[in-house]
Amino acid sequence: MIDSLIIEFDRALRTVFAPARSSRPTPGAGQEDAALSDAERAHVAGLMRVNHVGEICAQALYQGQALTSHDPAVTDALRQAAHEETEHLAWTEQRLQDVGGRKSLLNPLWYAGALSIGVLAGRFGDRWSLGFLAETERQVEAHLASHIDRVPPSDTRSQAILEQMKRDEASHAETALALGAAELPAPVRGAMKLASGVMTRLAYRI
Repeated sequence: MIDSLIIEFDRALRTVFAPARSSRPTPGAGQEDAALSDAERAHVAGLMRVNHVGEICAQALYQGQALTSHDPAVTDALRQAAHEETEHLAWTEQRLQDVGGRKSLLNPLWYAGALSIGVLAGRFGDRWSLGFLAETERQVEAHLASHIDRVPPSDTRSQAILEQMKRDEASHAETALALGAAELPAPVRGAMKLASGVMTRLAYRI
C-alpha cells in the first residue's frame, strides 16, 4: 500500500514539475517554423499553455480514475490513455518553449483539482467513470478543433500538434465507449463545459 502511494506521488511530481518525454516524434517537427510576430507568438503561447494545462489535468484525472477502478481492463485503458497524454504533455511543452512561452503557474492546483475529480468519478463505478472519460475527451476534441482554427495559418507546427492530439482524444473516447461508458446526464455535461471554460480563460493568461 505504501509502495503504491509512493509511486503515485512520484507520478504526480514528475507530471507537474519534470520535463515530459515522448516516445513518438513531435508532430510537425520537420517543418520550417513560421516567422510569427510578437503578438502571434504570445497568442500561440497562450493557446499552447491552455493545452498543456489540459494534459496536466488529463494525467491527474486518469490517475484518480485508475486508482478507484475495479476492472483491470478499465485500469489498463486508463493507463494507456495516460501514456498518450504524456506525449501530448511533451509536445505542448516543447511548442511553448519554441515560441518563448511558459507553463501555467497554477499547474499544481490544476493537478490537485483534476485528481480529486478523477477519484470522485471512479467512486461512482467504472461505467460512470468511463462515461466521464468519454465526455471529457469529446469536449477536449472540440476545444482542440477551435484552437486549430485560432492559430495563425502559417504556424503549421502548432497545427500539426493539435491535429494529432485531436485524433488521439477521439480514439480515447471511442475506447471508453467500447468498454461500456455510460452517457452522462446533461447537467453534468454542462457543468464540465462550464468548468473547462473557466480553466481555459485562466490558463491562457496565468
